[in-house]
Amino acid sequence: MAELLFRDNAYLKSCEATVVAVHGDTIELDRTVFYPLGGGQAGDTGRVGPWRVVDTRKGPGQDQVLHVLEPGSNPAAGGKVELQLDWERRHRLMRLHTALHLLGAVVKAPVTGGRIADDKAHLDFDIEMERLVKEAIEAQVNELVRTGSATRPMWITDAELDARPELVRTMSVAPPRGEGRVRLLEIPGIDLQACGGTHVADTAEIGALRVARIRSEGKRNKRVTLELA
Repeated sequence: MAELLFRDNAYLKSCEATVVAVHGDTIELDRTVFYPLGGGQAGDTGRVGPWRVVDTRKGPGQDQVLHVLEPGSNPAAGGKVELQLDWERRHRLMRLHTALHLLGAVVKAPVTGGRIADDKAHLDFDIEMERLVKEAIEAQVNELVRTGSATRPMWITDAELDARPELVRTMSVAPPRGEGRVRLLEIPGIDLQACGGTHVADTAEIGALRVARIRSEGKRNKRVTLELA
């Protein structure tokens, strides 16, 4: 188990850690600021000591994070290293992930999937295509950005989540579980749902958004893609 520092502070850009295991070009650390691919959000990149981190993935164990290094790296277990995120990339991911919470609040329909990259993000909705009006969606999400609302992470127990299934908003992505509690993100008056990703502290930090495209991805999947303007 690694100490996942991003859970409590998504704005940490660096930390010191110890290499606890080496698997070829992949290493495990006792603590990390790197968010691993999950919940639709891309894994972080950056540096661990002198080595480049090209991806970050979840391991098979609870709170196990695998830092994928560029080929030819040669770390040793037990070594102390300095971690450094590609912060500009991570911050874009945080902005876009938070923007999807706003999009889900604007489009009143079940969410069937989603993905957050560092240049764009999308949600898929089970909704009729004619109900998705690009100009109206763009205006509403940008109004929520301009108004500005603080985001509030919090934790509830697995039992509390089971009693409130409406807190799981994305049908294809289950919230991270296994330690007896589940992380929620609340944007007061706008959104409340289970989410283990990284987010900005205030919606105003997202900046201007544009709806890049709306297209059909199947009978029950209408995709709305956002970009940072």
